[in-house]
Amino acid sequence: MRTVFITGTAGFIGFHLAKLLIKEGFNVVGFDGMTDYYDVNIKRRRHQMLSQSPNFRAVEGMLEDQDTLNAAMTEAKPDVIVHLAAQAGVRYSLENPRAYVEANLVGTFNVMECAHELNVSHLLMASTSSVYGANTDMPFYENQRTDTPLTLYAATKKANEHMAHSYAHLWKIPTTMFRFFTVYGPWGRPDLALFKFVRAAMAGEAIDVYNHGDMRRDFTYVDDLVMGIRRLIDCPPEVKEDEDSVIPERDTQSPVAPYRVINIGNGDSVALMDFISEIEKSLGMEIKKNFLEMQKGDVPATWANCDALEQLTGFRPNTPVSEGIAEFVSWYREYYDV
Repeated sequence: MRTVFITGTAGFIGFHLAKLLIKEGFNVVGFDGMTDYYDVNIKRRRHQMLSQSPNFRAVEGMLEDQDTLNAAMTEAKPDVIVHLAAQAGVRYSLENPRAYVEANLVGTFNVMECAHELNVSHLLMASTSSVYGANTDMPFYENQRTDTPLTLYAATKKANEHMAHSYAHLWKIPTTMFRFFTVYGPWGRPDLALFKFVRAAMAGEAIDVYNHGDMRRDFTYVDDLVMGIRRLIDCPPEVKEDEDSVIPERDTQSPVAPYRVINIGNGDSVALMDFISEIEKSLGMEIKKNFLEMQKGDVPATWANCDALEQLTGFRPNTPVSEGIAEFVSWYREYYDV
């Protein structure tokens, strides 16, 4: 039975990925720091649910604590590492930039060191659509230049991509970086737009709508996202045997390392006001709105080209926002008993 070590299993995406892998018969060891960036009770509840399976074991610790991370990885002896834990949030990086340096740079370095020492068969790590920064040529595809990050969060994730490429080249660690696009769904983070909108609406409060609603996002349902990761686990980049090895067309593998970058998005760009309209339909109410200027560091639109993911895995996310929002609202009502 294969063992997968996942960082961030008490988090939104890590929880859903661990649940999927356990269902498919993997052993999963989860590592999470239980930080208080948002409600720790939700994080603990996620781990409680995963711990109902004998194939899941949780370890609490910070990525920056190299000794604890090393000990957990050495005991687990994983075949695969999926590194999802990070200091998340575009806007919070304006308030507490040091947290991003410590978790996303130092923490990721520690994970890569473990992958090197353990000689894992595949290292998969989360990046973000935010690395596309000021790019306006859409849809975004993996080989576009990503030299214009607009927040420190985006900059740390771009640094992670460069760090990972160097380790893949130096130590021949098969490495896949995936760029997420606006993930939403049940058990989501309270700081994400859908959660904030639903919570405010059900409390009779107004929601903040930035750039006066003139924004678009590639909203990706969490089940689609984790299925993309699951498929990518079985597609490690290969070490080139010789200088003349040819990378197939559209493959995003590096020509000098067993390393590739993959977008995981819904492949569609939805207007923010249409997204809000779907929330209103699902809730059966009109939501009060505060229309505001664009926030510092934000971008007006995102849109993923997912051809590389489909070519590599045969899978392409396609859950419509109407369906995904309805699933979230159903979960929210049940979880908060409202």
